[in-house]
Parts: sequence; structure tokens; C-alpha cells
Amino acid sequence: MRIGVITFPGSLDDVDAARAVRLAGGEPVMLWHGDHDLKDVDAVVLPGGFSYGDYLRAGAIAARSPLMQDVVAAAEQGLPVLGICNGFQVLCEAGLLPGALTRNSHLHFRNRDQVLVVERADTTWTQDFTEGQRILVPVKNGEGRYVGSDADLDRLEGEGRVVFRYADGNPNGSSRDIAGVASENGRVVGLMPHPEHAIEDLTGPSTDGLGFFTSVLKAVVSA
Repeated sequence: MRIGVITFPGSLDDVDAARAVRLAGGEPVMLWHGDHDLKDVDAVVLPGGFSYGDYLRAGAIAARSPLMQDVVAAAEQGLPVLGICNGFQVLCEAGLLPGALTRNSHLHFRNRDQVLVVERADTTWTQDFTEGQRILVPVKNGEGRYVGSDADLDRLEGEGRVVFRYADGNPNGSSRDIAGVASENGRVVGLMPHPEHAIEDLTGPSTDGLGFFTSVLKAVVSA
């Protein structure tokens, strides 16, 4: 299965995401933000980093790149998309996911290993987890506070679109401890923590993050 990983100017974790895809058993395909070519991939990962230096708002310029026009169109037709950290910001700015990411409530960059609770294990990117499972992955952001109006947050909760919540402490002040959300069809998922940095015992706090990448491979095969 071919999983595309987009590189924007300022991406930091595209190579790490590609490695996670490879370890899961997929074929990573590097995609350039300035192209209009998804190279016939089966899914797309938007990695972490500081696309365009986080000017205007984090992810705002990247969301308007040529390739993102193709990603939005393909996602609307069912292409699985995962946004990690800056990638989550881009997905919100592009309108593929609701809400917004703002400055951490404590106004400091937060970098630590973080426990998440899996709220949904039936999305394209989470089917290798179980509902209620606690996973350990790194979090590293300065603008990771997920916010939305009370009405929008109530709607997300009611529709079961909260995929992950922070446990054992909220690292950035996100509303209702929300760490990740999904689209209505569960094929687009965004989260602030970094599963691609938790795929090997040697380099990560766990191997829990590998489940994101094995999940999408299984989902694509069974589609």
C-alpha cells in the first residue's frame, strides 16, 4: 500500500512519518506541497513541523498550497488522511476537520511523553486500538490548544468524533482534554501528539504509535 507523506517548507517530521509507514509494512511516497500530483497513493499523512514558519496562523499558508487542494478533493471522495501536530493544524485550516489550534494556555512550548485515551477505535487510523486503551506518545507543540465553541464541541461529542483525549494532565489547555478528532466518516483524523515518534523501543517511549500506520494499511486492504 502506498502512503503519501507531504513535505511543506518547514516540515520536520516527514522523514519520521515515512519511516513509520515503512515499519508498518507500507510503501512511503514523498509528496511535495507545490505539486498537483498525489501519485496515486492510498492514503496521506501530513507531518509535524512549522510549515511556512507558522506565519499568519500555524498551518494557514500550508492549507492553501497546490497539493492541499488535491488532498481536500480526494478526502471528500474518501481518501484516508492523517494530520499530526502541524498537520492537524493544516487540516483544520483547510476545513477538513472542525475547530482550531491556538497558543498553549500556559504560553510555553510543551515537550514530553503523553498518555492518551483512545475514545474511538473504529476510524481508519485507529482500528488496531481498543476503545478506552491508554497509549503513550510524545507531544511537542507551542500552539496545540484545541478550541471550539461550546455548540461545536457539544456536536463533536454527540457525534462521537473525539478520537483521543489527554490523560494524566492536559499539556496545552485543550478544551475538554481533546487531543484528536475525526471527520464525519472517520477517514480523516488529526491529533497534536506524535505517533511517528513512538514506533520503536530504541527511540520512543513506547511502540504504541505504530498502530496508526498498521490501522490504515488494514483499512485500505479491506476497503
